[in-house]
Amino acid sequence: MLQIIRTFYLISHSKFDNMSTKKTLILNKEQIHQKSRRIAYQILEDNFEEKNIVLVGIADRGYVFAQRLQKILQELAKDKEIELIKVSIQKNKRNLEAETDLPVEIAKNKAIIVIDDVLNSGRTLAYALGAFMDVPLKKMRTAVLVDRSHHLFPIFSDFYGIKLSTILKEHVEVCLEELDKDEDAAWLR
Repeated sequence: MLQIIRTFYLISHSKFDNMSTKKTLILNKEQIHQKSRRIAYQILEDNFEEKNIVLVGIADRGYVFAQRLQKILQELAKDKEIELIKVSIQKNKRNLEAETDLPVEIAKNKAIIVIDDVLNSGRTLAYALGAFMDVPLKKMRTAVLVDRSHHLFPIFSDFYGIKLSTILKEHVEVCLEELDKDEDAAWLR
């Protein structure tokens, strides 16, 4: 009986090991570019009357994605000032610890969009939003490239490239040329 249990254990775990190494392409370089442009248009539509928009990119991948959106927005809306703030979060701490590269007061009475590459539980975006809680804002929105819909916090994406229904054991990996040697891509593992 013990041998049967041991054999079943080895077979079942080897299946999961093979699943974790399998990568499925979600978005290729061209699709990421198209999704980014669509998100930029949505941001402009939502902030049509705003003169200033503040993009808040979450370090590291969210900030790179925010830089890309800033470039697209500046091309599309030359009459708007698009500012960019980088926020770094200590995710493993119990207390909120977020640092910005510029003073948060820059966002005072302006529309801000907090940007990350992947929205999973919502913790990272919640921490980033918390850095601006003492600043009076006109409005606050969120934008992500991939929304996994596993929200543990009441945080949802206002603008997203793709929404996926995944299981908790799966992982979404976004590769960006600026940070990775690989070409732009989003993978499900």
